[in-house]
Amino acid sequence: MRAPDYSGGRWSMTTILLIAYASIFVLEVLLSPSPGMLRPNNPFFNEYFALSLYGMEHGYLWQLVTYQFLHGGVMHLLGNCMAIFFIGREMEMVLGGKKYLALLLVSGIVGGLFQMLAAWMWPTSWFFTNNFGAPVVGASAGAFGLVAAFCMLFPDRELIMFFYFFPVKMRATTLLALCAALALLGFMFPESILGGNIAHVAHMGGMLTGIFYVRQIRQGRWFQMKNPLRRSEPRPMVTAPAGRKSIWGASRERLAEEPTEQFMKNEVDPILDKITAHGIHSLTDRERKILETARKKINRP
Repeated sequence: MRAPDYSGGRWSMTTILLIAYASIFVLEVLLSPSPGMLRPNNPFFNEYFALSLYGMEHGYLWQLVTYQFLHGGVMHLLGNCMAIFFIGREMEMVLGGKKYLALLLVSGIVGGLFQMLAAWMWPTSWFFTNNFGAPVVGASAGAFGLVAAFCMLFPDRELIMFFYFFPVKMRATTLLALCAALALLGFMFPESILGGNIAHVAHMGGMLTGIFYVRQIRQGRWFQMKNPLRRSEPRPMVTAPAGRKSIWGASRERLAEEPTEQFMKNEVDPILDKITAHGIHSLTDRERKILETARKKINRP
């Protein structure tokens, strides 16, 4: 009901990430031997910042984070930025900036570990060499984690996806199943058109992280372990006349009749601030009912 307030010169985490991806890509291009091709190929970046089994064996653990900010070309960059822009903005509003960033980075880290495990299990002499052994770059594992979390939180949301410029409408659960199927097929047939030069194992790791994250939230474990919320004292209940249901210290009818501007300031704004700070899943039943009343007041002709 209210866009995030980034007053005082403060940007959203999604905007900061997109600027970081673009800036680092420009730096990659400028420092590459053939910058005009817009396909960075800097040996120094590939050795120390792209994710590789060589780097893991030599203790370059920072590669699990840095590889997420490198990209192999303009289309690679645009594809990941579009996914993070469209899905990330809503996930940031739901989770809050810090948890949103944590989900993105941790999904990328877990995806990278999955990819390196595959590279270690199937060494260079085996069939999967071209798919697993090469250095990995890109924010796609983190983006897939966001997509999986979004689809788990909003399974019935209808989305319009563009396949070769053709719009296709699908539910969020269908999108998640399609992403999982493509990643699995790409893993099983790396030399096919589905495989190519794509880190499908990293994508699967990112999706599993997003799914696990949402399951933890739904079971209440995330906030108990990481961010315990102090419950506020309940407001005293007021006895309502017969036929009226009393909630959060006043009747539904009285709150519904309260002027919209005053109602939004006194009741709704603190709840929206709480969503920004702690995520929508921190709300109590009382606060959810207040938001429902606010929606009805806003939509009232």
